[in-house]
Amino acid sequence: MRRRLLVRALWGFAEVVVSLGVVLLLLVAHQLWWTNRLARDDAGRTVQALEREWRAPAPPSLSPFPPGREPGAGAVTEPLPTPGAGSGSGPSSSAAPRGEPPSPRWDQAYAVLRIPRIGLTAPVAEGTGKGGVLDRGYVGHYTRTAQAGQAGNFALAGHRNTHGEPFRRIDRLRRGDRITVETRDAVYTYTVDKSLARTTPSDSGVIAPVPRSGVTTSAGYGEPGYYLTLTTCTPEFSSRYRLVVWGKLTAMRPR
Repeated sequence: MRRRLLVRALWGFAEVVVSLGVVLLLLVAHQLWWTNRLARDDAGRTVQALEREWRAPAPPSLSPFPPGREPGAGAVTEPLPTPGAGSGSGPSSSAAPRGEPPSPRWDQAYAVLRIPRIGLTAPVAEGTGKGGVLDRGYVGHYTRTAQAGQAGNFALAGHRNTHGEPFRRIDRLRRGDRITVETRDAVYTYTVDKSLARTTPSDSGVIAPVPRSGVTTSAGYGEPGYYLTLTTCTPEFSSRYRLVVWGKLTAMRPR
C-alpha cells in the first residue's frame, strides 16, 4: 500500500514537472519567435505605409522646398560641410530643405532607418515607450534630442532581442558603414564613426547634443556636430548594460 502511494506521488510530481516544462517552452517560443513575427510584420506594414504616403504629392502650401527644388527635380546628394566651416555653421542652404517640419506626435512613425550592413529596414517613431514603439519592432527617437539632419544628436533606441529585435546586430557595425534615415522631405546619410561596447543604462551623456560617455570619458566627442546615436541593451538577452554606436551626418538630399 505504502509503495503504491509513493508511485502515485512520483507520477503526479512527474506530470507537474512535464506540464511546467511545456508552459516554459511555450513562453520561450512566444518571446523568441512569436513576438518577433508580430513586430516585424507590423514594422514592415508601417514602412510600406510611410513610403506610399511619401509618394503622394504634398500640398503646395506645406512643401518645405523652394521652387525648383521639389523631390524629383534633379536634386543630387550633396556632402555637408563641417560645422563652423565656410560662412555658415550648418548644412548649406542649397542642400537643406527650407523650413522646419512639424514635430512628430508621440508614438508616431515618421521616418525609415536603413542599415545595409546588417540588412535592417525599420520605421522610426517618436519616443522610446515599449508598448507604442519598441515592442512593435520600431526604432524609437529619444525626445529632446535633435531630429534627423539637424545640428546636435539624433539619438535612437531599439530592442536587441525579441519584439522584432531591430538592433540585434548593431555590434557588427564598423567605421565607414552607411546608415540612411528617410523622411517625407529628405534622405539623410550618416557614416558610422565610433562605438562603445558597454556602458550603464543611466549614462545619458551618450545621447547629449555633443555625445560623450559619462562613464568611459574617453568615448565620444568634444565639439558640436551632426551626430547619430544608436543604443540597445547588452549583453544579449539582458538589459544590464547599453551598447552604443555613433555616426556623423555626411550627406543629405531632398526627396
